[in-house]
Amino acid sequence: MLNESERKQAAQSMLQAEREAKPVVQLTTTYPGISIEDAYAVQSEVIAAKLAAGRRVVGHKIGLTSKAMQAASGVNEPDYGVLLDDMFYSDGETLQTGRFIVPRIEVELAFVLGSRLKGPGVTLFDVLRATEYVTPALELIDGRSKYPRKIQDNIADNAATGGVIVGGRSMRPLDLDMRWVAAILSKNGVVEESGVAAAVLGHPAMGIVWLANKLAAFSVALEAGHFVLAGSFTRPVAVRQGDTVHVDYGALGSIATHFA
Repeated sequence: MLNESERKQAAQSMLQAEREAKPVVQLTTTYPGISIEDAYAVQSEVIAAKLAAGRRVVGHKIGLTSKAMQAASGVNEPDYGVLLDDMFYSDGETLQTGRFIVPRIEVELAFVLGSRLKGPGVTLFDVLRATEYVTPALELIDGRSKYPRKIQDNIADNAATGGVIVGGRSMRPLDLDMRWVAAILSKNGVVEESGVAAAVLGHPAMGIVWLANKLAAFSVALEAGHFVLAGSFTRPVAVRQGDTVHVDYGALGSIATHFA
């Protein structure tokens, strides 16, 4: 376990890495005793500093939703991070690659809530009732500490959140079988990844169930209007300057972005 001073120091190192777009040494190397509880505390310190600078919480993200990724990270449940108002980009927008360290793209569905969700005891049907609409979204993940990383490094780094690119066609949650939403990711015209949303815990809404119940232990709710990324159903695809990414969600449209 870390003491309060070490948690604050760890948070400052994450903030510095983001400002300078240069990764720091893994926190699990600098602080060998860091626990998952410590890592979430460091994440909270980072978010608090950004809120103090004027940013605003607009939602959450869920990561490590596939069994393969959990096994690779040595954990048996997902992790989560916080989405802030300045993380969002639109379909077709050009992103400045120099802002990021090791940018990668993941393919997801996002849930926009019409009513509040607070655990414990939240079910799949509660999530469907509370969701105003579901929309395609790409998560740009990044790493403010060096790789390879342990789960504590990922959590402390706000679950590797770098940005969110939103586009495609929004749908009401009961107007489609979300398990069968499929997507094809192409980079520079070459197909790199494809997948179906059922890869996220069997149903992407189950990611929201997990998060609402997990946050209940901290007396935190998912609020009406919150934008929640349910988890990726493809492997991350690395991008660099000059790359163009296009993701085809079939009936739900597509999202494209260019890295300058």
